[in-house]
Amino acid sequence: MHISVLTEEVVEGLQIREDDVVIDGTLGGGGHSRSICTRLGRNGMLIGIDSDGGAVKRAKEILRECTCQVKLNQQNFRYLDKVIGQHTVSHVSKIIFDLGISSFQIDQPEEGTKGRGFSFQRDEPLLMTFEEDSRGKMTAAELLAVGTEEQLETIILRYGEEKHARRIARGIVQAREKKPIETTGELVEIIRLATPRLYHRARMHFATRTFQALRMAVNDELDALLEGLQKGFKVLESGGRIAVISFHSLEDRIVKNFFRDREKEGVAKRITKKPIRPTEEEIARNPRSRSAKLRILEKRSL
Repeated sequence: MHISVLTEEVVEGLQIREDDVVIDGTLGGGGHSRSICTRLGRNGMLIGIDSDGGAVKRAKEILRECTCQVKLNQQNFRYLDKVIGQHTVSHVSKIIFDLGISSFQIDQPEEGTKGRGFSFQRDEPLLMTFEEDSRGKMTAAELLAVGTEEQLETIILRYGEEKHARRIARGIVQAREKKPIETTGELVEIIRLATPRLYHRARMHFATRTFQALRMAVNDELDALLEGLQKGFKVLESGGRIAVISFHSLEDRIVKNFFRDREKEGVAKRITKKPIRPTEEEIARNPRSRSAKLRILEKRSL
């Protein structure tokens, strides 16, 4: 079951008004959008975006009773300017990006699907694309097949901050010489053999950082985040707010620096000098929220 993180803090921090036009750039499980819609009136609009067609379908069902106008789009939020161009929008008041991967993507796949390889808990095709249809996209299996040992080490070290990146990259290259690496189970076994036994006893699963790194590389997540922030801020009206929930130190650094730089330029004000974190009660209800950080920025009226 997917539980949206910091929902109350997002809605309160964005200061939703009845006539706002709000962009939810990461529909996910639809929790943030549903709460936002309760604050919007008939003249308000929610524009929902997600790369995952499944998320768009779920949101359509969850939001069907909303009184505001709802526009749902299957697209990456880095292209939010194109999405806005498809609708009659006079202004954008508020924007929310929740950068966490949806529980629907990592938990048991829906009936009739094989899963996309986000989880190392089951044996699935090694895809890791946010899009359900991976045709024309570089999958994790393809990345592992063509990347040099040095390239794979860099990806695993940069995006996963994995201290055993070199050993894992070497293990991948040696394994693929025998046969293509096509499933999550095969990759987990390669990581297990490449890392020390003591590492396997740690609180975090030994494959976590490598899987995270490959997912971020396959979906170009950091560049997409920066592009989404830039385009989002550009379309935001004066006095409008943008909220971002990050779960990874690299993502949070990009958001923190972007917000800080806009404030230094005098074109925005940071509403949150320090990130808002989940309460102990929320973490108890939803352990996946533990690493969440919420930052909010307001565009200055010029």
